[in-house]
Amino acid sequence: MNIQLLKPKFEGEMSLEESIFNRKSIRSFKDKEIEIEKLSQLLWAAQGENLSKRTVPSAGAIYPIEIYVFLKKKGLYHYHYKKMLLKREIEENPNENILRQLAQYCLSQNFIYEAPLNLIICVNYPKITRGYGERGKRYALIEVGHCAQNVHLEAVALGLGSVPIGAFRDRKISQLLRLPEDLDPIYIIPIGYEK
Repeated sequence: MNIQLLKPKFEGEMSLEESIFNRKSIRSFKDKEIEIEKLSQLLWAAQGENLSKRTVPSAGAIYPIEIYVFLKKKGLYHYHYKKMLLKREIEENPNENILRQLAQYCLSQNFIYEAPLNLIICVNYPKITRGYGERGKRYALIEVGHCAQNVHLEAVALGLGSVPIGAFRDRKISQLLRLPEDLDPIYIIPIGYEK
């Protein structure tokens, strides 16, 4: 079942400076689902839109990033920013336990399994290298950094914790999540309430 997200709020309770000051890596999460308002806000920060502007700069406005979200007990979703919609890609099956496998393929970082939300930032390299050649790969990775920092700071502003994960078996993750062939997983961000 798809999830309709809510419109973002443009004013929060915490300043940007406070978010920067309070950001830290959290590796222990409560077994508590993230509210739809907070989930919506996180995804908007990652790759949202306000009129014709996007929340993250992109070389040549190509936007080669795709965001996937694994919600514990629900499954894998693909974020569609224009519709503010999470489209279900894989339903979590307790017999398969994809989330446990995700943690395993991230070099057994088991807090990934604890987190109610794992945000997966992927890049479509062919999309950006068509215009920029090999240098497009660098531009894409810079964009991933912008996106991830927005997510981490928004998490703090929402009273959530997060941690950046770059250590994982790329091919195994792609196969597990059944990602399209033109997408490479670059960054995984577990998010939740700190234990």
